[in-house]
Amino acid sequence: MKNLKKVLWATAILGLVICGFFVYNIYNAIFSPNTTFANEEAYLFISSDATIDDVSAQLSPLLDDVSSFKAVAKRKGYSNNIKAGKYILSKGMNNNDIINTLRSQNQPVKVSFNNQENLKSLAGRISSQIEADTLSLLKILNDDVFLKENGFNDDTKLSMYLPNTYEFFWNTNAEEFRARMKKEYDKFWNEERLSKAQALNLSPAEITSLAAIVQKETAKIDERPRVAGLYLNRIRKGMYLQADPTVIFAIKKETGNYDTIIKRVLYKDLEIDSPYNTYKNIGVPPGPITMPDISSIEGVLNAEKHDYLYMVSNISNFGYHMFAKSLTQHNRNKAQYIRWLNEQNISR
Repeated sequence: MKNLKKVLWATAILGLVICGFFVYNIYNAIFSPNTTFANEEAYLFISSDATIDDVSAQLSPLLDDVSSFKAVAKRKGYSNNIKAGKYILSKGMNNNDIINTLRSQNQPVKVSFNNQENLKSLAGRISSQIEADTLSLLKILNDDVFLKENGFNDDTKLSMYLPNTYEFFWNTNAEEFRARMKKEYDKFWNEERLSKAQALNLSPAEITSLAAIVQKETAKIDERPRVAGLYLNRIRKGMYLQADPTVIFAIKKETGNYDTIIKRVLYKDLEIDSPYNTYKNIGVPPGPITMPDISSIEGVLNAEKHDYLYMVSNISNFGYHMFAKSLTQHNRNKAQYIRWLNEQNISR
């Protein structure tokens, strides 16, 4: 009888030890720190088609014990419910904290773009900042049905994208990106701005096209309303805009090489047969020659009122222009500029 009691006590104690060991291991797997990175934070980008093995492989350099993470992930049901996005892990996190973070704390990213000359360039810029790749973005941005339904065409489609910094979730797809940009476009063209455009007898698309020329003509934000006022004066008088940046764009569009650098427009260039050549076509081009900043669009909508019709680069104040009301004065200003170009040996 005594031996039986001893056996029972020994069995009970052994059971408690085994149970304690088992509980300790479970507790340790769930609640003990499991990070190995030295920085205070680490970033994890999980793609939309990721599996638990993919996530574990990404976590491998960040964790002390990946196998314990996978075991806890399975127990908590995360393995079959992976959430795409950008996540921030903190130094010293345990597996429970990590999984809870990956379940519900998708972090937004800042997406910025500006001054792209075509949708291919825009798609490349965006694809470097969110999950959507360049090809899927290009397909969506160039979708003819969407363009037609929303009043855009092949020439004006770039005008829907307003340069700025926006918050997106990293796992945003191409269609979601486009929808957000259309929403931002509609919000920008509110009643007040539409009223100003109407007062100028220009549509939002024409305002954007003119703003793109202003953007290319001057990098000085404070000069943009004056440059815009000059072009509006020319439009009212039925004059050619004669903007060199439109000729440069026409050359790029014809060759398909948007990386071409042209510092000086030659007289022969002015003869290029293109609807974008404002030396041969009255009014604004059929679409923007670049993606204008909001400051350029506002510069057109709030253009300075004056009588200037001509301008040329100011060699005494680089970045700005010399303005003239008469062709005689302009020719004097232009002679100074041509002389300076020749002195700098700028031939193209």
